Amino acid sequence: MDAAAAPPPAAPPALDFAGDPDAVAAVAEAWRLAYGHQFNPAFASETARIDPLPHQRVAVYDRMLRQEPLRFLLADDAGAGKTIMTGLYVREMLSRGRIRRVLIVPPAGLVGNWERELRTLFGLRFRIAAGAGNPFRGAHGDLIIVSLDTLTGDRAFGALQEPDAAPYDLVVFDEAHKLSATAEGGRIRKRRRYQLAEALAGCAGVDSRFAGLGWAARHLLLLTATPHMGKDSPYHFLWRLLDPQVFATGEAFRRFPPEHRHRHFIRRTKEQMLGLDGAPLYRKRTCDTFSYDLSGGPDGEQTLYDLTTAYLTDTYGRALSDRPAVRLAMSVFQRRLASSTWALLRSLERRIEKLTVTAGDLQSGRLSAADLQRRQSGLDREYRADFFDSHGADEDAGGDGLGERSEDYEDAVLGAMVAVTVEEVRKEIARLESLSARARRLLDAGGESKFETLREMLEDPRYADEKWLIFSEHRDTVDYLIRRLEGLGFSGRIAQVHGGMSWRSARSRWSAFAARPAPVI
Repeated sequence: MDAAAAPPPAAPPALDFAGDPDAVAAVAEAWRLAYGHQFNPAFASETARIDPLPHQRVAVYDRMLRQEPLRFLLADDAGAGKTIMTGLYVREMLSRGRIRRVLIVPPAGLVGNWERELRTLFGLRFRIAAGAGNPFRGAHGDLIIVSLDTLTGDRAFGALQEPDAAPYDLVVFDEAHKLSATAEGGRIRKRRRYQLAEALAGCAGVDSRFAGLGWAARHLLLLTATPHMGKDSPYHFLWRLLDPQVFATGEAFRRFPPEHRHRHFIRRTKEQMLGLDGAPLYRKRTCDTFSYDLSGGPDGEQTLYDLTTAYLTDTYGRALSDRPAVRLAMSVFQRRLASSTWALLRSLERRIEKLTVTAGDLQSGRLSAADLQRRQSGLDREYRADFFDSHGADEDAGGDGLGERSEDYEDAVLGAMVAVTVEEVRKEIARLESLSARARRLLDAGGESKFETLREMLEDPRYADEKWLIFSEHRDTVDYLIRRLEGLGFSGRIAQVHGGMSWRSARSRWSAFAARPAPVI
């Protein structure tokens, strides 16, 4: 090129010192902080609105950040602050430019808690996937929270599959034990949730419903306080998500040297956790069992218990060996019987309603004996395993606050029956009506022993300044307790939270519980 044709050198930029000094200082500080991790390896802990505890620092800075890629099972006891450890890790990884897109997948009831803690403690502006459009698309989908059951739906997962929804660098599953996969008798059963996790983790042989994603997360973090739950196969399947090749089979997992598992796993109990002053973080747990005797007499609890047990044995006993749905219907009644008299009464009434409809259909000819047999066979095919073996009692039915999945399950299996003729069905209805009348008289008398034991504890002067948490598998029992407790003068001091609530409603209830002085239930 001819030197004469070369473009003239660019003029140096003009220096202007008339700008806002505060704005210039803010820009300079922002650039300085962007490289903070280079002079402080724990820089995220300096900018967070919380002082991480020793066990939290160990998990994040000694274990998780040193792994590339991270495939990790964080299984500390409940209350260890797994959300805080996740927030620290995400903050550090974003600051260091090692990740850009993060997908957090908790149960529906915890969505709001995740958004709030990440925002207030770490300044991380995660969006909650909701409404129309594709929440995973573009920069606004870089930091996203979506409930587990929402993401397993065709609509949400389809949005994740769209070409303009970029892959996620890190996927976090909270309450990972709810993903649920088991191997029994040579047969592998994978819930839809686990199949979703397989797709995001990059496992081979993904179910067709979740195939075609086209990418797998490089980093995977599983959070659970109950990784084992007393069963080996679900525990192995969690590990398989971390490394599908190394932990491909149960035998391969068993042969993997235990001393090397620490690369993928950490678990600390409450007794091992210390505060910043070196003192135990949690008070010593005291577990007491309060027993009670069922009331006697012809209209007492013991008689109701015995008659209900006899009904279950007579009605369901002969079909337990070859009728899965019948076995599950019997277990529903047994759980309800142990929960409260009110919960049992509601199940008896629901059973009566179902049988009354069936008897009317049989008598009118709208339903034949063959139709009834086919319907029962369908129940047996659909309900072969107990819902509570792999799910919690508080899981929502669809993330919209309209109900709990356990309620849908119980309502369905209560339709399982042995009788196939009108006479047999009406005979069972009569027996159920007798039991429900007994339960109703017992409740009207107001002498349920289990509640009276609870009342004595609540009114004990030793616990006058305490707040109370009361757990129940059944919302019917919770409704009953609220009515009884309000009658004792606790009205306005009770916060009810259940899996059928939206996350916003649950958060509001928990906030009210935390703000009110004791005693609150």
